[in-house]
Amino acid sequence: MRALLRVNGIKKTRKAEQSAHRNMQIAMIITGIRCIITYLAIPIAVPIIGLSGAVSAPIGIGLSIIAVVTGISSLRQFWRSDHKYRWMYTAFIAVIFIVLAIALVSDISTIVRGA
Repeated sequence: MRALLRVNGIKKTRKAEQSAHRNMQIAMIITGIRCIITYLAIPIAVPIIGLSGAVSAPIGIGLSIIAVVTGISSLRQFWRSDHKYRWMYTAFIAVIFIVLAIALVSDISTIVRGA
């Protein structure tokens, strides 16, 4: 897994573990914000403002890409710090990535259908 994530060396210190937790929290906050915007704010705001549904797809794509980048960053940090829950977090982030992939496919298909 370290080779796949391009993690060289292990920094098994308290500071590295705290950094891994901080990065995980940031990744989860960004994913949560993406979900709130994608599944709550946009469906409510789009009809009220009168914008087309095609406006929400690019926003969803951008937020999904940001969520993937922060997820990978936090996952690398977990493996770099040799965190005891690194495999559990790897499984968790894999599920998150599957959900993000489905959201990306949905948003891309919305753009393609609109074109």
